[in-house]
Parts: sequence; structure tokens; C-alpha cells
Amino acid sequence: MREKDINLVAKILSAVFTPLYLPVVGLLALFAFSYLSLLHLEAKIYIFMLVLTFTILLPTALIRIYRRWNGWHQEGGLAFKERRLIPYLISILSYLLCYYLMLRNHIPYAIVSIVMASMMIQVVCAVINHWWKISAHTAAIGGVMGIIMAFAEIFSFNPVWWLCLVLILAGMVGTSRMILKQHSLAEVVVGFLVGVFSAFVSVLFF
Repeated sequence: MREKDINLVAKILSAVFTPLYLPVVGLLALFAFSYLSLLHLEAKIYIFMLVLTFTILLPTALIRIYRRWNGWHQEGGLAFKERRLIPYLISILSYLLCYYLMLRNHIPYAIVSIVMASMMIQVVCAVINHWWKISAHTAAIGGVMGIIMAFAEIFSFNPVWWLCLVLILAGMVGTSRMILKQHSLAEVVVGFLVGVFSAFVSVLFF
């Protein structure tokens, strides 16, 4: 495979597994594989639109406006850790608003915990980013693993095959970030571990 093709695949993987998609992926998994599949369709649509709006659409739009305001291009605008603080704050505030609205609407805790775990990952990454740039992409995929491990404990199911799938995806995402020269191996690995730990603790103990 030519270098140009490898870079293209890496860009596609980075775009598909963007950090902001974690809550929506977790929500769809709950709707498909847990007792929440019994919810009425109207309730599912309302919850899905709420999560989609405040964890993807709103932060993505605001971060793009921030990028354009500063004249940063899409791929390299946030390559420096000094430029990531405001985008992190935008995401955290959007997640916090989603979390508040969920509590006000008495949405089941399993769903709320996914947003809380995602928000916790963002907070930890933002704090670490003050000194060292870690990979938010691998933190997000690590968060998927942490959530699966926590739900396996709560709902008593065997997560081995799901964990194997997430590990393969994590390897692909981490490799893509290194190919694009956005992160080093250490930044990718630490990001993944931060995601696993933060999500697991958030879902299981908060």
C-alpha cells in the first residue's frame, strides 16, 4: 500500500472515531443490548436527539467556529496542546448541559452514566493537556472499553468478545494518529489508559 493510501485510511479512521462520538455509541449499545431496549420509540428518539445535540452537534459547531475565528485549518489547527484548552472547555460545558437536562428529565441512570463518563474523560484530558498533549481519540476508544467493563460488572454479562473488538479498533485508531504525526506512542497509550480508567470509575462508582 502506498504512503498516500495509508495516510488516507488514517484520516478516515481519525474522522470516523472522533472523540465526540463516544456517548452516542454507548447509547445505541444500551438501546440494543440492555433492558433499555424496552423503552418506547418516542422516548428513545428524544433521548437520542438530546445526546446527539449536546455531545456532537453543539460542540462540533462551536469548535469549528473557534477554529475559523483563529484561522486554523481542520487537520493541524489543534495539533499544539496550547490550542486545545478552549475546545476542551466547549466540550465539557456541552456535556455538562446534557447531563443537567438528563437529570431534570429523569432519564435512566445507565444512560446518564455514559455522558458523565465521557465528561470525566474530557476533564481529565484537559487537566493533563496543561502539561502534556495526550490523544483524545484513544481516550475516547478507551472510554468505550471502560464503559463495557463497568456495564459487564453491573449487568453480569461476558464482555470478552466486545473487549477484543474494542482493542482492535483502539490499535487502529492509535496507529492512525501516529501515522498522521498528531501523537507519539506514549501519548496514544496514556490517552487510552486514561479513557479506560476514567470511564470505568465514573460508571461504577458515581
